[in-house]
Amino acid sequence: MTDPVFQRCIHPHCGGTLAVDDTSFRCPQCDGLLDVAYDWDRLRPPASLRDFEAKWANRSDPLCFSGVWRFRELLPFAPPDKILTIGEGQTILQKADAVAKYVGLNPGRLFLQYEGLNPSGSFKDNGMTAAFTHARLTGARRAACASTGNTSASLAVFCSASSLMKAIVFIGSGKIAYGKLAQALDHGALTVQIAGDFDDAMQRVQQVSRKLGIYLVNSVNPFRLEGQKTIMYRVLEALRWEPPDWIVVPGGNLGNVSAFGKAFMELADLGLLKRLPRLAVINAAGANTFHMLYERHNLRWNVGRPDSGVSEGYFRKLSEEGVRAATIASAIEINHPVNLTKALRALDRCGGVVREATDQDMLDAKAQVGAGGLGCEPASAASVAGARKLRQEGVIGVDERVVCILTGHQLKDPTATVAYHSTDQRTFDEVLGSRGVRRAAFANRAVQVPNNLDDIIKAIEVYS
Repeated sequence: MTDPVFQRCIHPHCGGTLAVDDTSFRCPQCDGLLDVAYDWDRLRPPASLRDFEAKWANRSDPLCFSGVWRFRELLPFAPPDKILTIGEGQTILQKADAVAKYVGLNPGRLFLQYEGLNPSGSFKDNGMTAAFTHARLTGARRAACASTGNTSASLAVFCSASSLMKAIVFIGSGKIAYGKLAQALDHGALTVQIAGDFDDAMQRVQQVSRKLGIYLVNSVNPFRLEGQKTIMYRVLEALRWEPPDWIVVPGGNLGNVSAFGKAFMELADLGLLKRLPRLAVINAAGANTFHMLYERHNLRWNVGRPDSGVSEGYFRKLSEEGVRAATIASAIEINHPVNLTKALRALDRCGGVVREATDQDMLDAKAQVGAGGLGCEPASAASVAGARKLRQEGVIGVDERVVCILTGHQLKDPTATVAYHSTDQRTFDEVLGSRGVRRAAFANRAVQVPNNLDDIIKAIEVYS
């Protein structure tokens, strides 16, 4: 390509390219995934990561206010006047000593990157502002996604806030938390509920988008992942540009780990980062494709030539046996992750590992996160549950610095939270017991008392 920004096949042996404005999002030669690629010699990357700190002073500029576009020199695919932002990325990295104790780390060594503070309540807004900006560049009038909830909420927010496009979201039957469905409905998205799960919805939305020329915003879209790279820039910034030892992230469609890997690879190639953190991806045990392929079947990046027979055989077995993803962590309830090969590349470059966490593990970890001051949805807590498991295995050292990504707000799935803390055994059994959860070891149950002043005071004195 002659342009300084273009799309390139992720497989080094292929070399297929597309123009920056192409929306097919598949390599024209091998049908592989694409990266947004930059000819850095013709662009102006920063000389130092510390250069970004000066932008904090310019809070009246929407692009400097955004936690994504503040770093636009590292994702320079759109001119400033074409960027669409709604103030995404105003998130925090919080030291969490109470959670560190639960995980098994020394004080001051565990940090929680809380993406629930985004406008739609999840990390998806980081990617959506980038995808939406690209969609605007291409003149799109409709944008679609398949979703377990967070992507649809984010797309609906961006469409309603800008009035530039109509949002179309595909969801599976009974496969979306009400907190997320409410957002898609309230923000005016056309919601198409199909008989099936996320994997079915993902297949259909790609077919429909190709047939009708609708812009696809799922993470197979490489511009989505450009926005999600910035989560790592904010983590590094909060740590004074010193990388942690570990980044631990929930694994669903594997977009985040792919984006994080690309962020670190680019920073290293530009000479802006001398050491890369290790990456740990945590699947839900009920949707553990990546864990099975990576840890059990030894599937690897293999210099861009992963053994497709291993993954194809695994997916064929899932289909033949009728295995569907099933977990309380609806945001990562995915059996066919579209970013599998990108995730393999990220783990190869960053020395990664993959683990799985049961619904019990995640809900207990979620309760500990909540008790420490940050509320997260069940899928977010996979990162903390996974860090605890890796610490117990001795993979993570007691004094290593660990960042767990909390991907979504607590109110994304209040049903699971209330059921965990409920005194009503029937509610617990219906919502959680059916998922294999047997106990609520860290429940904060309501105290029931008569409507009598003395009894109320006595209860407060006993329990507080």
